[in-house]
Amino acid sequence: MDNLLKSIFSSEEEELYVLDCLAYFMMFMALATFFTLLFENVPYGRYASSKYGFPVNVKLAWFIQELPAFCIPLGLVFWTSSAKSSQLANQLLLAMYFCHYVQRALIYPFLIRGGKSTPFASFALAFLFCLYNGYMQTRYLSHYADYPPDWVTHPCFITGSLLWLLGWITNVHSDHVLRNLRKPGETGYKIPRGGLFEYISGANFFGEIVEWAGFALAGFSIHSAAFALFTFVVLSSRAVSHHKWYLTKFEDYPKSRKALVPFVF
Repeated sequence: MDNLLKSIFSSEEEELYVLDCLAYFMMFMALATFFTLLFENVPYGRYASSKYGFPVNVKLAWFIQELPAFCIPLGLVFWTSSAKSSQLANQLLLAMYFCHYVQRALIYPFLIRGGKSTPFASFALAFLFCLYNGYMQTRYLSHYADYPPDWVTHPCFITGSLLWLLGWITNVHSDHVLRNLRKPGETGYKIPRGGLFEYISGANFFGEIVEWAGFALAGFSIHSAAFALFTFVVLSSRAVSHHKWYLTKFEDYPKSRKALVPFVF
């Protein structure tokens, strides 16, 4: 893989410049996505539509679209000269990243029960995003990110790491709650209960937003910040849409629940 990267970039300075550009472009895309989502929901799940292409089996879609976020980083860490991956801060940040995507790519798709097929356009865009972001995050952390020797004891790293852990646990638990809403053979939607779902409609989205916000704080780079911003834009919009949908769908939906942030919003 080193030879492949050397054939693409003439120097490490050029690659780092490209990584920075990718991060700023992701921030631009987050802004464009924010305005787009004011008028249109991301078309998968309950908002799936045939106008976005032929349907792809939901388990297959999740597995394939998330796989680049695991496989590309794996290659970048183990099959390139990962100059910075021996440093503790870099190792811990890479571990956070891989912990999420091992669960999301290799475990989560096979736990899905039912679920609507994913339109091809949504599937393809998710695949490209995972490819893009997987390269950007792990190449920066494994080869370029240079932290002070005591960075792992810095308040930003400690606070960010704790937020990441809290968000990851919340996200995984909330997915478990959603999977177990229906008994075997049941169809249709139900009101989620338990955990943070007692307070917000988008507990799973809240967990993932907190997770990547913590990662951004611990990583303290434009690359991790861009990922956190993009995640926030997409998932906060989805949480608000779900909240409105629940209120319309169920007359007995708890009126005290907020959309995304407990007691606030």
